[in-house]
Amino acid sequence: MGRTRSSNTWNTKGVWFAGAALAAVLALTGYAVLSGDGDGGDAPGKAGSSSSASADPGPSESYAAPEDWTEPERWAALPRGKRTDKHGSEVAFPHTTEGAVAMAAAANRTTLEGETTTVDEQLRIYRAYVGKGEQSAVVAERVEKAAVDSDKVIARSMGVKESSPLPPGAYVRSTVVGFKVIKKSSDEVGVWLLSRVVQKNGEMEQEDGSYSRTLVGVEWQGEDWKLSVDVTRQAQEAIQGQTEPQMVAPGDAAFNAAGWTAIREAS
Repeated sequence: MGRTRSSNTWNTKGVWFAGAALAAVLALTGYAVLSGDGDGGDAPGKAGSSSSASADPGPSESYAAPEDWTEPERWAALPRGKRTDKHGSEVAFPHTTEGAVAMAAAANRTTLEGETTTVDEQLRIYRAYVGKGEQSAVVAERVEKAAVDSDKVIARSMGVKESSPLPPGAYVRSTVVGFKVIKKSSDEVGVWLLSRVVQKNGEMEQEDGSYSRTLVGVEWQGEDWKLSVDVTRQAQEAIQGQTEPQMVAPGDAAFNAAGWTAIREAS
């Protein structure tokens, strides 16, 4: 059974930073990769990769996928949520390990284009994937402030004014392409997520991409999986002294060596 926690968990500064991996999920992969401000994690395992258990990596160059395709040894068709909430987020995932991973992947899947902003995406994910008992006005404000800063960075990188829609054909998209479960029980799962983040600054611009890995913990809370500070902290403790999985694309031989499972779209 999941543990009971006080309703002000997210209000304490100590827990906020202790649960940095989870906080970074709320900051979204697009924000984490594009607006890092210094040494946000380990040195990249490959060019174009960025990593962090605290998930605050700096910007990275494009990763060139290998010409020779090596079939991933592990594939998973993650289940879909049973419904979409009023904010457009997929929810109600199965009470299984793959259901937990599917929710974590959904919480790291974002698209910024047109008038959709980082603020929109961050708050959507915060409302959908953090348990009501762990939400607070204080944390929502922090999430929104980080999103505003991120939108400023993206606007500058695309040559538009702040608060303006992105240029036609421009976008920033983040998709989870692989995962590695590190600990699990019936109600708690700790998992590495391997994400591909791409940015295109306009119709005629080249798409640039990078990879990041993020460690998150999720907990079954009542009727769905939710992002959890406590489980994320436990996952961080579980990997102490271990080598973090290398960030490489599916199709790279090193993808298998790192223990990643590739994600296939569910029907």
